[in-house]
Amino acid sequence: MKSYTPYSGRDESCLVQGESGLYYPGVRVENISFPLSISAIQAAVCSCLGNGDQPINVYKFNSESELFDQWVREFEMEIVTEEPQNPNLFNPVRDSSTDIPAALRELTEKTVTIHSDFPVAALLDVGEGLIEGVNIETNIWSLGLCAERVAIARALAAGFTEFKSIHIYAPKGDFCSPCGACRQVLAEFMPTRTAVLHHGDGTLSKHNISQLLPLGFTSGTLKK
Repeated sequence: MKSYTPYSGRDESCLVQGESGLYYPGVRVENISFPLSISAIQAAVCSCLGNGDQPINVYKFNSESELFDQWVREFEMEIVTEEPQNPNLFNPVRDSSTDIPAALRELTEKTVTIHSDFPVAALLDVGEGLIEGVNIETNIWSLGLCAERVAIARALAAGFTEFKSIHIYAPKGDFCSPCGACRQVLAEFMPTRTAVLHHGDGTLSKHNISQLLPLGFTSGTLKK
């Protein structure tokens, strides 16, 4: 597992074990817009919840995440001090030949939308397959993650760094479109790639990600 930390250089990763016995890796995912950065435990817990699982244990490999204790308390997890041996890791990758519209519809059943009742699913094309993502809401609203960011965090934790395109589906939306935070994150990782938006009425549209965030924030003066 390799963190994406071009701004702090602070590597951070963890493993969250679900009730199913599966382990969900999480890595730190920074963003040029610092408040949008994802901590390792946030990524791992959201990945676990997005697979219909419940987190029970967490093992941290290195530096402590922001709000680490908050996540542990929220889900009453036990902090494990011994590294799991040969853990059975969750595999978020679907075969590239997957029927994408059908897979997106299926994924909406895994969303956790306790506040909004607005499911969103995403499939991120990493060349070797499609990484699943669903939106996750928690009791603390600001700690949830959108489907697009769950997919990116899962991809990085699985060792993928080249993103070809992303498919997004919001069945209850009149027009499916990434939120502003997700546009900023997508622009960091795949600015010249395509977002394929699957709308609730069955139509779809394709957009260059750089066009989704005109005049998006960039700066060569930030510490790298």
